[in-house]
Amino acid sequence: MPDGMQTLADLLFPITLEQFRADYEGRKPLHIPAPVDTGKADLLTWDAFNGLLNKSSLWTAQSLLLMLNALAVPPDQYCREVMTPHGPVTRPWPEKVEVFLGGGASLVANDVLYMHEPVTRLGQALGEAFAANIGANVYCSFQGVQAFGSHYDVHDVFVVQTEGEKVWTLYETRADNPIEAPTGSTETLQFFQRTRGAVAAQITMRKGDVLYLPRGVYHDALATDGPSLHITYAVTPFTGRSILSVLDKLASQQSAFRAYLAPADLDGGAVLKQQLAALSETLSGIMAQDDFVEAVGMAQRQTLPRSADFTLPVRKPATVYRTTGRAFPTVSPGVRPLYDWIISERRFSLEDMIATFGALSPAQVEAAIHLADQAGAVQRD
Repeated sequence: MPDGMQTLADLLFPITLEQFRADYEGRKPLHIPAPVDTGKADLLTWDAFNGLLNKSSLWTAQSLLLMLNALAVPPDQYCREVMTPHGPVTRPWPEKVEVFLGGGASLVANDVLYMHEPVTRLGQALGEAFAANIGANVYCSFQGVQAFGSHYDVHDVFVVQTEGEKVWTLYETRADNPIEAPTGSTETLQFFQRTRGAVAAQITMRKGDVLYLPRGVYHDALATDGPSLHITYAVTPFTGRSILSVLDKLASQQSAFRAYLAPADLDGGAVLKQQLAALSETLSGIMAQDDFVEAVGMAQRQTLPRSADFTLPVRKPATVYRTTGRAFPTVSPGVRPLYDWIISERRFSLEDMIATFGALSPAQVEAAIHLADQAGAVQRD
């Protein structure tokens, strides 16, 4: 796989995408030992990781963490104030970080999705495959030292072991669709210890191996033989709760949802009960419409990872249009804000519009402009 992992299918190989969707996604963990010559371990080598760490200005106390005995090292023990041309900033102190690493601490590099091109490409593929927000963290640990105690995550996880080995212990307990991460306190660690249940499986992750964990699965990991490096992708699709903000926007367009509610004690609550029943029926009607499905899809696309694509010194041309004063064509509610924006701008570029309306694909924006052009509402400048 010389070009690296470009799709979810590449990551899962030799497990097929159909098999993953049917048997594992959201259901149970999956360990995929590294087949020969897939190049999965090339996602992040020691050299590449060291190169990232050496760019000291990239890191903060929030993005570069040290873990020791399952607890976070306080930032004031490994960070210092650095004077920059724009004033003082607090950054990890490389020499201090190395002292802690020499003493057995583990290093966690958060939010690396856009720092390394192979990591970015796979993150974008995961975002598209799951219509999800994607995060990527790197974990560097050493023999016999555990960075985190037993815990569960509030998102699905894909782990790629890129260097060394690590033993993952999975437990019987699984939290029911958790959405809020417990705080990393001593009391939380004790809670996880009490509730994790019996060991369900122990998996040795070797270079190039992949591990999938649905959210809520209790687990911990330990490097047992030398240094270990792995990258974890956090995959967070929309939940039913996520659509409430979308529903709020559409419901606010209905007069009934802008009306006052009756007092709860009026006529023994009968009036309020009747009003709520009517609102429930209206909500059901909204959610059954194609417009609502489109709005949810647009909200999903808004969360997908997008990487930069600069081509300097070559500058990308602007395709400029202007309005003519003629009426715009009728389109779906999801696309209508694009026309409202055009009317307010009067003169605009297609490229600016694509950047502004990230919830729409470039093809959707171009199609909307084509319709407006055909209707005579806009014309090339």
